[in-house]
Amino acid sequence: MASGRKKLFDEKTALNAAMNVFWQKGYVGASLTDLTTRMGINKPSMYSAFGNKEALFIKATQCYIETKLTPHVELLFQEGIPLKQRLKNHMMSIVTMQCDPEQAKGCFLTLCQSELVSGDIPEKAEQLLKEADLIPLQMYCKLFEDDEESIALELNKNSQANALSLYTFLKGTASMARSGIDKSQLEYGLNAIIEGIKIH
Repeated sequence: MASGRKKLFDEKTALNAAMNVFWQKGYVGASLTDLTTRMGINKPSMYSAFGNKEALFIKATQCYIETKLTPHVELLFQEGIPLKQRLKNHMMSIVTMQCDPEQAKGCFLTLCQSELVSGDIPEKAEQLLKEADLIPLQMYCKLFEDDEESIALELNKNSQANALSLYTFLKGTASMARSGIDKSQLEYGLNAIIEGIKIH
């Protein structure tokens, strides 16, 4: 007699499916039926493998950060490329993802962070979303403060405002992408933002 039943699904595939449901519908809008249907498993299997909805959301959020955001960050630090071109490559990579017709439009984090005001996000998930919201601002600010070209251009003197401009724009493109605005139109605005980065 077997000591336990063999799992009939791949956890990574199921987690990616759950991530896409949250990306499309947000935390509040994603029902357990939505999740288990897209994951191809039943509710007992979901609870056994991932825990409750909040635990699944936390894992899906971490999966999004690791698989969807990290490649964009690497573009900021490519050697031999001017700073503003690195910024454009990085931001355009994000905008392209936001507009990708093969997946949910916009940004997983931006959508779910907008739900925090409802008070319907559980505590641990809320904390993760708030922490994730600080990361881009801190990263851009540090880039402007530490990058040799940024220092030479004296962009480090206005690092916080410049960082906020970039992050605000990307949150805006996430919303515009969800409403169907074309990538080429968003690229025009992106160029204006990058050219508008100021010393003081």
